[in-house]
Amino acid sequence: MTAKPPIGMWFKSSRSPQANECVEVFLGHDRVGVRDTKDHARGPELWFTADQWDVFLASGVWKR
Repeated sequence: MTAKPPIGMWFKSSRSPQANECVEVFLGHDRVGVRDTKDHARGPELWFTADQWDVFLASGVWKR
């Protein structure tokens, strides 16, 4: 990644092949949110503490 992701707003991955086939992430100072892009902010959101998010990223499960 060449730039730092925004803090306090939803953003999509720059690696997403199509705009409607990815998730959006919200980076807060003490929490991280994830939601499906296709739901246009109307669907469910998952929220994690910063520590939980770090464990998820370190697990590599999302690379499969």
